[in-house]
Formats: sequence, C-alpha cells, structure tokens
Amino acid sequence: MQGRLEGKVALISGGAGGCGLAASELFAREGAAVGIVDLPRSDGEALAARLREAGHRAVFAPADVSDEAQVGAAVAAVSAALGPVTVLFNHAGTIVVKPFLDTTLEEWDRLMAINVRSMFLMTRAVLPQMIEAGGGAIVCTSSISAVAATPMEVLYDTTKGACHMFARAIAVEFRDRNVRCNAVCPGFIQTPHGRREVEELSRYGVDVSDAAIAVSQGRMCRPDEVAKAALYLASDDASFVSGAQLFVDNCFTAV
Repeated sequence: MQGRLEGKVALISGGAGGCGLAASELFAREGAAVGIVDLPRSDGEALAARLREAGHRAVFAPADVSDEAQVGAAVAAVSAALGPVTVLFNHAGTIVVKPFLDTTLEEWDRLMAINVRSMFLMTRAVLPQMIEAGGGAIVCTSSISAVAATPMEVLYDTTKGACHMFARAIAVEFRDRNVRCNAVCPGFIQTPHGRREVEELSRYGVDVSDAAIAVSQGRMCRPDEVAKAALYLASDDASFVSGAQLFVDNCFTAV
C-alpha cells in the first residue's frame, strides 16, 4: 500500500523539533522525500541521518528562515537533492510572552520576521517549482491565538492572525494553478515551545494550570496530533480543501 505522500517532496521549516520533528518523521513514513529546514544549531542533520538510516530520502538544509538569502539557498539545496518541492509545511515559529507596554520594537520586528516573514519567503521560494511540477499543497502553522486572544501575547496573537490570512490569500490566488494552501491551528501543545509558553504565562498570572487547560481543551495536545492534521491537509485526501483553518484544539475555540 502506498503512503499518503508517496512520490511527493516535502519541505518542512522548523522541521527538527517539536511538531515539526513529528511531521518530518510522519511525512517520511508516509512516503515523502523530506527536506528539513531549521537553524544550523538544531538537530536537523542528525534527524535527516536517522531518517536515511530507516530507508527514507531526507536532507537537512540549515537556514534562518527569516533571512531571504538563507531561505533561497535552503530551498535550492533541498530541490537539488530531492527534486521539485510539492509539499511545503511552513511550521517555523516562536513566541514572545510579555505585557504589551513592556514589549519593544525589536521584539515586534523579530517575531514578525520569524513567524510571518518566514512564511512569505519560504512560500515565494517554493511556489515557482511547485507550479512547474503541476501543483502542490502548502500548510501553514497558525494557532488558536489567531482567533482567541490571550493576555501577555499581543505580539504572538498578531503574528498568528497574519498567518491565518496569509494561508487563505495564497489559496485564493493560486487555486487555478493547482496549489492548495491551508492553516493548521493547534491549541496548547506538549512541546518545549508549548511548555515555555505555559511557564511564562503563569509567571504573569494568567491561569494556564492543568485544571484550566482541562476545562479549555481537555489536555495538552501532542506533537503527533498536529503532524497528523498537517499530513491530512498536505495529502490528496484533502484535494478539495483549500483556504481553510483546521483547529487542532479539542474544542478550545468551539466554546
């Protein structure tokens, strides 16, 4: 039986850790050749080697995905090694948790660069080869924070709102080029990023205790649950799904 991404080349930004790591492993098991793009200091090379040892096609291309030249070089390296990219998972991102009046312009610029500019740069670099290959699928990591505001996260919420609309607008503009684009929107996640968010919110008095999480979404989301949602959106099973937001939050935004 063929995997759900058999014959596809998938590029995953932020693919060496957390939900990106889970997606790199899952996409490879589902038949994709996987290009992992992450920071040079990440575990990307070790992950790619592990995937190759397991019989998968995988390469690591180190890059700061907010830097245009590095993104271009990384995309070129992945496509040279694996072929034209037909699945792009724009997952790279980070967070700032801080009272709004204490945040700086430098923090604003940094978060917009990592969370939003990176999607622009990665998508712009990949789209020409995706279109030339006959089409493809783009998945962008947004968040419940795109629609559910949290104190101390004005900057983060704003970037995720931008990710939300970026995915929708790309979907509309490139629908007739056989390119789908959707957003996956996790709740609180059991990753280093998610645990840091909970710790920092707690420090500022925001109730994200186990009891509060249980009320809002039952439990913390697992990285593999986000990866499986991204897999669906990236696969041909979602052939008529584009411009959508898939919330992986166990009812957080439904109540």
